[in-house]
Amino acid sequence: MDFSDLVAPGHTVLVTQECQNGVIGARAVFPALAEAARDAIPAMARLAKAARAAGVPVIHCVALRRADGLGSNDNARIFGAARKSGVVLEPGSDAAAVVPEIGVEEGDLVLGRYHGVGPMGGTDLDAVLRNLDCRTIVGVGVSVNVGMTSFVMDAVNHGYRFVLPRDAVAGVPPDYADAVIDNTLSLLSTVTTTDEVVATW
Repeated sequence: MDFSDLVAPGHTVLVTQECQNGVIGARAVFPALAEAARDAIPAMARLAKAARAAGVPVIHCVALRRADGLGSNDNARIFGAARKSGVVLEPGSDAAAVVPEIGVEEGDLVLGRYHGVGPMGGTDLDAVLRNLDCRTIVGVGVSVNVGMTSFVMDAVNHGYRFVLPRDAVAGVPPDYADAVIDNTLSLLSTVTTTDEVVATW
């Protein structure tokens, strides 16, 4: 399929994954991940701006956790490490908000989740995408280690085509993230760049 057809506005949605102040902002749960994402944030912001201008819906998938942890996972080391950081992604808090460089505009949708490691498993995302007649997801955000990889696999399993602008995602360490993209995600998605997507839109 031609790339311009793959990401045509009529059937494409841009989804940001955990692009939140408490994840990739100044006071983040995992500072090393936030540092790795620093160069990717401008690319994420460019894609959001271009999507809105082209009429491509923008969905922000955010991770949330109540201060008491009610309803959230506690069954993997990553959740314990997040709790120890002292950063709580409480609903309505600055930590839970999308980073200002990307922002949330009037036509955007924000979907929160209290559980899991990716934006699609057991959430409203699949139903919302289908209601938007989406067939192609352009996915950006963090982390290639866990969240983005989960996202790509779940999306493919749900029948979507996935486009991954590699300069608009991040993981730690960066060379590991590159290896995952080159050796795993490239088998499941169309790996591209922000420039190529923006130029097409």
